[in-house]
Amino acid sequence: MVCGGQDDGTAGDNAFMALMSLSNAHLAYGHVPLLDGAALALEGGERVGLIGRNGAGKSSLLKILAGLEKLDDGLLQLQTGLRRVYVAQEPAFEPGLRVFDAVAEGVAEARALRARYEAHAADDDLDALQTRLEALDGWTWEQRVEQTLQRLHLDPGAAVESLSGGTRKRVALAQALVAAPDVLLLDEPTNHLDIDAIEWLQTLLVEWRGALVLVSHDRAFIDAVATRIVELDRGLLRSYPGNFAAFEAAKARELDAEAQAAARADKLLAQEEVWVRKGVEARRTRSVGRVARLVALRAQRAARREQLGQVRLELDAGLPPGKIVAELQGVGMRYGDKVLIDGFSATILRGDKVGLIGPNGAGKTTLLKLILGELEPTSGAVRRGTRLQVAYFDQMRAGLDLEATLADTISPGSEWVEFAGQRKHVMSYLGDFLFAPQRANSPVRTLSGGERNRLLLARLFALPANVLVLDEPTNDLDIETLDLLEELLQGYAGTVFLVSHDRRFLDNVVTSTMAWEGDPVFGGRPGLWREYEGGYEDWRRQRERMRVAPAAASAPSSLGARPLGGAPPAPVRKLSYREARELEELPARIEALEAEQKTIADRLASADFYASEPQRAAELNARFAQIEQELMDGLERWEALAARTTQPTA
Repeated sequence: MVCGGQDDGTAGDNAFMALMSLSNAHLAYGHVPLLDGAALALEGGERVGLIGRNGAGKSSLLKILAGLEKLDDGLLQLQTGLRRVYVAQEPAFEPGLRVFDAVAEGVAEARALRARYEAHAADDDLDALQTRLEALDGWTWEQRVEQTLQRLHLDPGAAVESLSGGTRKRVALAQALVAAPDVLLLDEPTNHLDIDAIEWLQTLLVEWRGALVLVSHDRAFIDAVATRIVELDRGLLRSYPGNFAAFEAAKARELDAEAQAAARADKLLAQEEVWVRKGVEARRTRSVGRVARLVALRAQRAARREQLGQVRLELDAGLPPGKIVAELQGVGMRYGDKVLIDGFSATILRGDKVGLIGPNGAGKTTLLKLILGELEPTSGAVRRGTRLQVAYFDQMRAGLDLEATLADTISPGSEWVEFAGQRKHVMSYLGDFLFAPQRANSPVRTLSGGERNRLLLARLFALPANVLVLDEPTNDLDIETLDLLEELLQGYAGTVFLVSHDRRFLDNVVTSTMAWEGDPVFGGRPGLWREYEGGYEDWRRQRERMRVAPAAASAPSSLGARPLGGAPPAPVRKLSYREARELEELPARIEALEAEQKTIADRLASADFYASEPQRAAELNARFAQIEQELMDGLERWEALAARTTQPTA
């Protein structure tokens, strides 16, 4: 955590300025401008989600706002006496610190002033010391630290260096909160946190009374916390009021308009280029003014900063495995007295997309190893399928040689990558993952965290595999790459096991969820795992029912869970004949609507369509919006009817 005050010479009149404001900001590393005349103002109580591509400069901007880095040019203005606190992606602490002492560093000034006061400083200092102590609430700093530790469930006597990454992140957040800053600056606050911890942090920040700027790629988290989205895009900061969902809708309209404007400009430039190259007769009457316009158009085209390219992802699904990937019967796993898994049964079929949910240390990795044959259970039995080709995404990037080049990492000893029956040059393959050809021979250590994750995905996807094991693949990936990865996994013919704290990613990818439910608050027992149809939100709703009605926890089938070898499932209410037919027909209707919507979108994306058929364009836009509503109605109806088939008889 870093605390900061105002920059020298940048403070303004409190009555006439925001908490902090950035104007005409410029920052570059080498020839790449990260900020190019950017501007930003932060008002009291705002919660700003700062988003953008990997390498766009988000972390650098956050450090500038925190006073840790300087602009090449431009102005950062702060209200007089503004207190800023910055929490880095990977918090660093002095060795040997206890948790209490680490958190108490957030009130270092108050501690020092009170120590001076209690040491009987010179009489002429006492009045000033007392005034400052009262302003900092310094007389009760110990109580503030203790209350914060209790709120964040931290052991004050624990050694910080012995803690997990997620718990160290909690210590850093406690250190920041106890400082009671005016502005809290958070860089990827959800990294290393499990889902329960993320939801806890989400609630805490929504209740936070100060201003907040956070960098995150967790879309559900941003959606819940942010009151405004600021996107860093090609050196400029663009502001969008509202949450992330509102930003997505506005951005789609913006990009469409930008593409149409660029297409019109390119068409005009092409016409002028043809004109200026006409034969001798045309050149006799050539207009000097028209030539000048051509020169200007060329300059505008050269200066245009294009929308950044998109990652192109493809997967080699390898040989088709047998129908069953794994079948678990009453599986248990113990280490000494510790029970990680107790009596778990499940069947994983070819093509299943399985999410694993549970707090850090619950046994997610152990369960995966049991399924895939890397461990044998201490009780129960596991039957595994044939012809399994497994590829792993390593959360800790341990498999990356930091001194190897990008090209050697993807295709050691060869210039070619072969996958899915294709042969592609390694330079072209790296280009699909947004690595420029000149970077192919750079060492891995020069990459950012997000770029290393992208490189790992590139290596993973080059391997033939019919089973993918993805352990936190979303860390540090930008939002556009996440969207593309989701689309790829949805269409992947193989089986996927996904461990992720990104709730929206889980919802968009998985077809079933294995969840740890050993928490006694929900009626659990040590090592209890259950399997559910659907993703994170499906599981969360059912877990909430357990909280409301603990007596139902012993009957998972009544809550939508798959029976795990216990009593038969409760009888369900039957749909009427008409409702059953409607439920059967809804998927085809939804698919048809989606296909029609895609056809319309492709037509509207045509550069000259609006100019050639303006009336038809208006009709198609109206139909596009109508389909959107019909899709929402259809999906809600489908969910309502499907839920009726899983409800117990009253």
